Amino acid sequence: MRKRRVNKKKRMILTLVCLIFMGALMCKAWASVDGKVHINKEQTKMEEEQNKIAEEKSRQEEEQKKIEAEQRKIEEEKKKNIVGVKAEAEKFSYDASKVAEKLSKYNYSNDGKKIVFLTFDDGTSTTVTPEILRILKEENVKATFFLTGQNIERGGDKAKSLIKQEFDDGHAIANHSYSHDYKILYPNRVLNLEAFKQDFNKTDKILKEVLGENFSTRVIRCPGGYMSWKGMGQLDEYLKEKNMFSIDWNALNGDAEGKRKNAEELKNYAIKTAEGKEMVVILMHDTYGKEETAKSLPGIIKYFKNNGYEFRTLV
Repeated sequence: MRKRRVNKKKRMILTLVCLIFMGALMCKAWASVDGKVHINKEQTKMEEEQNKIAEEKSRQEEEQKKIEAEQRKIEEEKKKNIVGVKAEAEKFSYDASKVAEKLSKYNYSNDGKKIVFLTFDDGTSTTVTPEILRILKEENVKATFFLTGQNIERGGDKAKSLIKQEFDDGHAIANHSYSHDYKILYPNRVLNLEAFKQDFNKTDKILKEVLGENFSTRVIRCPGGYMSWKGMGQLDEYLKEKNMFSIDWNALNGDAEGKRKNAEELKNYAIKTAEGKEMVVILMHDTYGKEETAKSLPGIIKYFKNNGYEFRTLV
């Protein structure tokens, strides 16, 4: 009997030991599983972080590619030759060769289509040009500016910034000499071709400094007008060789004619000289002292708009 009790006790102890051992094993197993779950969570978290880093890197690389592509586009645009106007404003331009031909033949018809070229000589001035540009922008009209090198230099940085504004606003830029000095260009009223070329080349150089080395213009206007001087045949040959054109005018507001006129008189003079012409090239000035020209401009523009004219630039 006593022996049975001892055996029973041993079995109980053994069972208890087994249970404790199994419990320990189960705890260890659970701990292992929990550890693996925790490790998996950490791995997933790390993978998510790595994915985010990879996505951000990819986004930054794409942004950099876009920036580089935009820079290449800008550089390519800079390399393109610019003739007279910026590319976006070419839709307002007109072939100067056709205008030169019509003016030379006094033929101002245009197959029923009315066009007008507003042209301003002797700029850029720091007093009148800003007001001219403001009005043109307000009226949504483009013009051609015949620039004089000496006046650009006279106006310094402000004048150069105005040339950039003319260009950026879609107006055409043309050459009207450097000195505007008849004695240098036409001694004894006869063209001195070498002096003429040197004079105009000085203004060309200034324009390139302001608008870029790839800028050029095919359009010039002779100080005093082409028809006023002798020996111009040699200029014709030179311009033909360079694919350039001298453009005079067939209408004017009279701001450089006779006694000074007020804005109303300038407007009326422009209208009178333009009457009956389908193609009008109107001469005005935006140099110093021409404030009345600026005041007359809205009325002149209104007349041409009301009479069905299209405003174009000379290129």
